[in-house]
Amino acid sequence: MTAFLQWLADAAKARDRAGLRRSVEPVRRGEHLDLAGNDYLGLRRHRAVVAGAVAAAGSYGGGAGASRLVTGTLAIHEDLERALGALTGSPSALVFSTGYHANLSALTALTDDETLIVSDAHAHASLIDGARLSRAAVAVSRHNDVGHVRELLARRPQRRALVVVESVYSVLGDAAPLAELVELTSQHNAVLLIDEAHGIGVVGQRGEGLAAQLGLAGLEHVVLTATLSKSLAAQGGAVLGHPAVREHLVNTARPFIYDTGLAPAATGAALAALKVIAAEPHLPDRARANANRLAAACGLEEPAGAVLSVPMSGPGQALAAVARAEAHGIRVGCFRPPSTPDGSSRLRITAHADHTDDQLEHACAVLRALTSRG
Repeated sequence: MTAFLQWLADAAKARDRAGLRRSVEPVRRGEHLDLAGNDYLGLRRHRAVVAGAVAAAGSYGGGAGASRLVTGTLAIHEDLERALGALTGSPSALVFSTGYHANLSALTALTDDETLIVSDAHAHASLIDGARLSRAAVAVSRHNDVGHVRELLARRPQRRALVVVESVYSVLGDAAPLAELVELTSQHNAVLLIDEAHGIGVVGQRGEGLAAQLGLAGLEHVVLTATLSKSLAAQGGAVLGHPAVREHLVNTARPFIYDTGLAPAATGAALAALKVIAAEPHLPDRARANANRLAAACGLEEPAGAVLSVPMSGPGQALAAVARAEAHGIRVGCFRPPSTPDGSSRLRITAHADHTDDQLEHACAVLRALTSRG
């Protein structure tokens, strides 16, 4: 065995000892009730969404064919950008091939060596990686601690600052204090970047997301990022904000400039999902109602969106709970270090708008049994 393969083997053994081995396995449709995935509105197999993907592939082909700045910008990209802007109340949007790329672009292109990034301790890995790849100084603020953000902004020597949060956090499922942060960043001449990955499609009367629900989208110092792979049932991401933000990203964001444009099928699926949400406005309400019902079964407070977080005593206990749920036909998520920013182990449970009352009744019974055993 070479030294390289020995290093890999040693790392695998260390993961096994810590109970942190992960694997990739195909999921068989209909085998389990899904309380782990992020298809919050149940649109991934909606007829209109599938038809949108098929029609786009038929019109434009299997891929965009080039980067957006060469020949890879398609008319359907612009249609999607307009639709995303209309939903979120943002004056402009730019779509990317992944939500990860959207966050990398925003963090690296909207900062420089005279910028301080203040990142919430529970920010998603894509936001953390974007901050690390930027030339900016980075400070981590305590989770949802506005006072700590204020301290970091007040004592910064940098000319500019970018505060980074999620509207609804992907691990804990709680909401950021956006109204306070918008006011604070305005006072300190800073930009607020809000990742709406888990807000769009779920939060608000139209699924417009938390920032739009609070009337904060469209402000000059607010930038939104989003994914198309959760409520919008497709693939890709977007950055939304002032038109000057879009123009700057088009010219400076490396994950945009050097990547092939978003695939037509994903673009068509996301655009169709937006139309379904507009035509079926009960879907966000249904997702939130189902989330509240699941939360009650777990003994949790009402979540901010569709994500529930159940703390477990350790990774082994979390994996055992996942296995017990699977034995009862329920698939739940499991977050263990290093996926959890606080080093805890948690069950991550997600609500879906398309779950029936009978399915929810069964799920609640299983969850009550799981959480009572810890």
